[in-house]
Amino acid sequence: MANTKSAIKRIQIAERNRLRNKAYKSAVKTLMKKYFKAVEDYAANPSPETQQVVQKAMSEAYSKIDKAVKRRVLHRNNGARKKARLAKVLAQVATAS
Repeated sequence: MANTKSAIKRIQIAERNRLRNKAYKSAVKTLMKKYFKAVEDYAANPSPETQQVVQKAMSEAYSKIDKAVKRRVLHRNNGARKKARLAKVLAQVATAS
């Protein structure tokens, strides 16, 4: 257990930051899953409507990843890798159809 006032404060700050980071990481994972589901639906039934859903999901995921990188929840290379993974899935579907 921390003995000094400053150590106690650091523990509180670390816990606050941990919860904030956890929320960002969870949101990124959720948006990525929604995007992969949208791409899967688009691959099964390519139409302008499903393509718009894919673009919207991609935009939301990219935005959240960029915000997480900006707030240093994710390392910039990790964010770039996640965005590349999203783009790669759509590119594979586009070339297949």
